[in-house]
Amino acid sequence: MRAQERVAEFLDEYDTDADPEYRILDLVSEVGELAKDANDSTDYGESPEDLDVKRDELGDALFSLLAVAESLDVDAERALDEALEKYRGRIDETGDPGSGE
Repeated sequence: MRAQERVAEFLDEYDTDADPEYRILDLVSEVGELAKDANDSTDYGESPEDLDVKRDELGDALFSLLAVAESLDVDAERALDEALEKYRGRIDETGDPGSGE
């Protein structure tokens, strides 16, 4: 079973439906917790070799992202495929995956 389907089933099972704007706010909060782990463990980037991001926090962010996709009726796997193709095209054209913006 795909990850997005697992999240959708969980949301249905526990009746935790929410509008996309709330899902996005939750996602930002979870990504912020990842950033906090990174900042704390590396002394705000002074010791990058000490990076320690908790797996459960990464899982929380992934869950939130998939819940956003579900609330927007977006197939996350298809969106990922489109993003990878976009990055491949940029690398082929410029040698860099960045947008340059």
